[in-house]
Amino acid sequence: MKMKTLALTLGLSGTAIAAALVLPALAQESLLPEGFGNPAETPAPRPTPTPSQAPTPAPGATPKNGSGPVAPPPVTATVGATDTDAAEDSEEIESGGLKYDLPPGARRLLTRIGPLTPETGGLAPDAFGVRGQYAAAIMRRTNGQLASRWGQILLRRSLASAIDTPATVNGADLAAERASLLLRMGESIAARWIVQAVDYDRASPRLVAAAQQVYLANADPAGMCPYVPAGLAHGDEQAWRLSAAICSGLSGEAGPAGWAIGRVRSSGKISNFDILLAERVLGATGSGRRSTTIEWDNIDRLTSWRFGMATATAIPVPEALRTSAPSNIKSWTVLAPMTDMANRVAAAPEAAARGVLSSEAYVSLLSAAASEEEPAEALASQTEQLRSAFGSASGTDRYAAMGQLWGAGTGPAQRYAAMVATARAAAALPASTEVGDDPWQLLGSMLAGGYDQNAIAWVPTVSVGSRAWGVLAVGSPRPLNGTSAGAVGQFSGDDDSADYLRSKFLLAGLAGLGRIDASAAASAASDLDVDLGKQTRWSRAIMAAAERREPGMVALLAAAGMQGDWSKVPPYHLYYIVRALREVGLGSEARMIAAEALVRV
Repeated sequence: MKMKTLALTLGLSGTAIAAALVLPALAQESLLPEGFGNPAETPAPRPTPTPSQAPTPAPGATPKNGSGPVAPPPVTATVGATDTDAAEDSEEIESGGLKYDLPPGARRLLTRIGPLTPETGGLAPDAFGVRGQYAAAIMRRTNGQLASRWGQILLRRSLASAIDTPATVNGADLAAERASLLLRMGESIAARWIVQAVDYDRASPRLVAAAQQVYLANADPAGMCPYVPAGLAHGDEQAWRLSAAICSGLSGEAGPAGWAIGRVRSSGKISNFDILLAERVLGATGSGRRSTTIEWDNIDRLTSWRFGMATATAIPVPEALRTSAPSNIKSWTVLAPMTDMANRVAAAPEAAARGVLSSEAYVSLLSAAASEEEPAEALASQTEQLRSAFGSASGTDRYAAMGQLWGAGTGPAQRYAAMVATARAAAALPASTEVGDDPWQLLGSMLAGGYDQNAIAWVPTVSVGSRAWGVLAVGSPRPLNGTSAGAVGQFSGDDDSADYLRSKFLLAGLAGLGRIDASAAASAASDLDVDLGKQTRWSRAIMAAAERREPGMVALLAAAGMQGDWSKVPPYHLYYIVRALREVGLGSEARMIAAEALVRV
């Protein structure tokens, strides 16, 4: 079967520089696991099967390949720029933007913010409960680098939901924390949705700061323009002066633009390189120096400003800077359609493994890249193998092609990304296909895309105690027979992970899902020397949120407990995460996270 070349369509796809709001209660004892604090800031300058082959995913799973909704929320009705400066500059930079006045009935309230409703895949409006500042504090202290792809997908869905604003927090401030966390997760498009869900003239200083980062992450300098007056009044003055200059240029006002650039340059507070990037944007508008040359020789890191300005004007970023960029900026690269295709493809495996890209979007991106003239040899080989995985005549040949893809990765993220890419092909493979004694990668690939119903067909083919059995024991929609302490012992007998971590995760998943009785769980825990019932402030917080039936807060705390990579996640964290998710009606997500843990360690 020939794969279609598809335009890359993303459902939901730099950190904010908002000032930290420190709550006294949290200042005494952090709710996050040990070792996790505030993340470092990134300053502003400063191939698809045919319908007949397509398997059916589990009806209860969240967007099956990490996809989100397909239509963005309404954007603010502002075109151009508003460049009025604060106080002393109000007479020198005049407003050059075009602004449509919205009737009162068309304005959006701050009492409920977000694009996703339960009908479009979002959580209920009360999903985060009534403790607004508490939720904001946890968001602020979560670094966005999550071990679990499914944890990322769930958190993105939660943060993008239309949730009620608790009385204890300003709605715009909470939106700022949601957008900022999404940016740290690499979800630049979803972050923009949240910012655009608040009318710009109702944005708090926190949201204004977050908006600048969001539009830089989306390589959309014009998006910052409505926030310029507030940014000049409350934010990083020099960074917002550069933004004001760009917005003046977009409005055709070369004079004020040049004046603002000159003032920033004379301040000495912004590097000349970042000013040159702003001038390059102005040159693209016809209001600045057209011959601005950008040299990266002495630049040692890629910031949100540099990413946004360079991407917006198609300035090539050196490979060394792209390679060393933070993970979230790499994801922004993939989600920015104006980025060079080769750079998007290079960053795509990590984005797919993280959950930023769905399986379908990842395959579509590779297909589009391979259709260009003279694609790279490695890419051509990869897409040829994908064609075989999806379209070879025999199941044996399709499975062999998948195996080649799974084994070709140079690191854990690349190998798991290959499993994400083959998710739909794996789900379409007949259970009668010869796949060896332990097809754990095949099942892991299916579950990476949420195809748990298809995975059930393979239950009779796996041996109790094998890795494939373990993946099915926690990932199947229905409990398997014969799940006992002895079966867990058989599993651990072949466990080659450090300190039997994989076996501990299996027990944590089974216990959290209620698929092993208490006495068997206690016996297995004793054999593995693991304490799944360990009590910490974090464990009490996530179980309290589950008891209050707050799925959004549970998803947030689950993410806080899965920061870093899987090797750093304690088994008792996985137990509480799976248990809490199941208790708030997110059992499908709980199963996918538990199965993912067994696949990735």
